[in-house]
Parts: sequence; structure tokens; C-alpha cells
Amino acid sequence: MSTIHWTETNTPRSARWHSESETSAPGRVVGADGRMKADDAYRLACEGTALLWRGDFRHARRLLQAMGRRIDRKPARPGDSPAETFHLHRRARGHRARVLGKLLVLLDEGHRLHLRGAPDVRRACTEAYGAPAEPMVVSLTELLGVIGAHQWRTKGVEVPALDARIHPHYGVFSPVRGEYVDLVARAPLPTPGRRPGRRTAFDLGTGTGVLAAVLVRRGIDHVVATDIGPRALACARENVRRLHFTGHIDVVGPGLFPDGRADLVVCNPPWIPARPTSAVEQGVYDPGSGMRRDFLDGLTAHLEPGGEGWLVLSDLAEHLGLRTRSELLADIEAAGLHVLDRIDTRPRHPRARNTADPLHAARAAEVTSLWRLAGE
Repeated sequence: MSTIHWTETNTPRSARWHSESETSAPGRVVGADGRMKADDAYRLACEGTALLWRGDFRHARRLLQAMGRRIDRKPARPGDSPAETFHLHRRARGHRARVLGKLLVLLDEGHRLHLRGAPDVRRACTEAYGAPAEPMVVSLTELLGVIGAHQWRTKGVEVPALDARIHPHYGVFSPVRGEYVDLVARAPLPTPGRRPGRRTAFDLGTGTGVLAAVLVRRGIDHVVATDIGPRALACARENVRRLHFTGHIDVVGPGLFPDGRADLVVCNPPWIPARPTSAVEQGVYDPGSGMRRDFLDGLTAHLEPGGEGWLVLSDLAEHLGLRTRSELLADIEAAGLHVLDRIDTRPRHPRARNTADPLHAARAAEVTSLWRLAGE
């Protein structure tokens, strides 16, 4: 547990340091308020000095925006290949996060933020960090993410396939990209083998539990939903209760495959083979495509006779030059599986239409597919 130190009114002070992205505690911390100019704040942050904000909360947000504009004056150059462009873009985003992450705020032992004009963040912080225990310092960018996550959790995300809302928790991938949900909602269900009339399914990496809920809505009698993340498990269980599906869905973990076999095993793994830099990025980035490979390798041992595995996967990594289609097909074959069918859809999210995005060409060509797989 890291501690940061600073001096305030000639008095040495310290507090626990917390970073969801596991950023190291800053070595040098100075106080900052409305008298600090954006150019000075930007220079100090680039040099590695953290700024503990002690002024008006609204001024801190404006300063953060001003620092961001200074970073954006030097956009990342395009690479000589899609893969190089992707890595340069990720590097630039990492630099931006590090610089903006140097603007800090102090939460007291009750998760209160004692700044003029500050909102009441106690409930949002308790949802993200757990019960308060002692003062801690976090970056303002992280705190804003915590506040935004609380708003999403309260409001929920409308899922047309459920005719209901799903309420994501902080650090759990939200079902705002509805194409993968729609694929699971319309793919033909396999015919049950061992027990006619009773259909079972596993939802691996359930996240919010949205796909498990869609399967129940489609008539699956019993779903076992798994995840490796404690936040995801808690989130899925809460959504199952909200939807009154507790008699149909069991949320278990941490782990990938549960015990036993099912007529249908669904997995929507992260689609970019790269290292995540935060908890929520674990829903997008998966080094070496480890989860996808584990799903394929373990599938046949967990399918009932006549059962299917559904792999829901974007091909964005292929357009970025990070993975080839032949590699995916080779992994399917090596796992003793064959493709029954593939159902495709185009993304509808705004980034696919943003021509200013350095990765626009790849995003515009992206296709999300549901691969229906069976054992040989």
C-alpha cells in the first residue's frame, strides 16, 4: 500500500495512494489551486510532478481540460502500417493518461471531497472502492470515471433484446456496443441432446450478465455464468436479481469454465491482443488472446452431445494487423472444432464513423461475428 507525501502550510502531510491502473505513487507532490496557470500545470505534470488540488472543484475540471488541449496539440503521427499506427496511438493515449493523471484530489476517511463546488462522491466512491477506511489520494481523471460509472450504474443501459436495462458497475465492461448482444439474441439455438425439452448454457466471462439474461429470455432453462473478476461477479448477480432470473441463472467464479457440460457455451472474449492498462480495458484487451484460446481449448470437454459453442468476436484486430484470420481458424481446428456457421454484423458505435480517429480505416471495416462451433 503506497503513501504519498506533501507539505501544506509548512506542515508535512501524507495519505494513502490509490490507482486503479496501478500507476506508481508520484515521488513529488505540490499543492495547486486556481492561481496555477495551465501552462505551468502542464509543464510540471510532464516533468513528473503531481499537483494536489486544493481549490474550487470546477476550476480543477477546467484545468484538466486545458492540460488536455495542450497534449492534443501534438497528435500521434500515423505509422507505416495499421499495426504501427495502433501502437503509436496507444502510446499517445498512455502519455495523455499519465500527464492528466498528475492532477490529484484528496478523499477523507469517509470518501468526502472537501473542495468548493465539489459534488457528493461518497456513494460513487463506496461502489468503486468499497467501504471507506482512511484518507486516500486519487487522480482527478480516475475520480471523474468513478462518478460517471455511478451515473451509468444508477441509470442503466437499455438492452432492446431484453426489453430491460442492465446496470454496469465500475470496472465492468458496459453493454453499450449492442451488436454482440443482438447476435446472441438472433442466432439459432442448438437442439438439446441428452435431456429433450431442457436446455442448459454456460456464459463465460459474463461481465454484467447481459448475455446470460438474453439466453434465459430466449428460453434457455438454466445458465451458469462465470467471470474471473470480483466486480463482474457482483455486477452480474445484482443484474440477475433485478431481472428476477435468480431461478434460471447461477453466477459462479472466479474462473472461466464451470463444472459439467451444457448444450450451449457462449464466450465474448476481449478482441484486441494487447495489454490492458485499466480494469475496464480488460473487456477489450487480452494479451496473446489468452481467453479466446482457453475457451476454444476447453470447449469440447464442456459440451453435451449435439451442443454448440458460440464465439462472439470482432475482427478489428485483423484490420489492425494484430491477428490474422488464418490464426483464428488454426486455433479452432487445433481445438478439435469445426465451424457450423458464422453470423456477421457491422458495428453501430460512433467511433466507426469518426474520420478523425487515427484507427478509422480499421474501425470502418470492422465486422463482429458469432462463430457457431461444434466438436469434430
